[in-house]
Amino acid sequence: MAKVLCAAAIAVGSFAAPAAAQSRGEIYKPTIWIDPDGCEHWAMDDGAEGYMSPHRRRDGTPVCHRSEICGVIPTDTLFATDRYHISPAARAQLQTFFRSANAFGFMIYGHTDSRASDEYNIRLSNNRAAAVADVAQSIGARVVDVKGFGERQPKATNSTAAGMQQNRRVEVYCIR
Repeated sequence: MAKVLCAAAIAVGSFAAPAAAQSRGEIYKPTIWIDPDGCEHWAMDDGAEGYMSPHRRRDGTPVCHRSEICGVIPTDTLFATDRYHISPAARAQLQTFFRSANAFGFMIYGHTDSRASDEYNIRLSNNRAAAVADVAQSIGARVVDVKGFGERQPKATNSTAAGMQQNRRVEVYCIR
């Protein structure tokens, strides 16, 4: 009888541990993702890929926002050469810009000239875009996308100093 009770206790114990773990359940994070066209998608992040549904109005049309460039900031005014730390004065100017932009959200894209390697420029432009995004988020602005394109999307020629200066920029798109 003692052997049967001991075996039963072991059996119940081996089922109780997984049951306790299962009772905690998964943690889901509902969020809204905005695609490059400005359309909202409901997403329930449980780690599985591909499960997003478009956010639609009652008439079935998707909820989309228009985006437009609302700021092109020469990086020479924000950052020292080869750096991505924003000075206090530039931080204050950016905070004023983000507060007054009257936008639902922002997309922030960094660009460089072609003086360094592609890999270096991608990393530098990503870091600069992220630094500007941090300023926006510090005042409660919603940042939906941050990317660095390095030298891959020049605005002007990289064969002149003036052209290279135009290519060193951070573009801010406002979603309205």
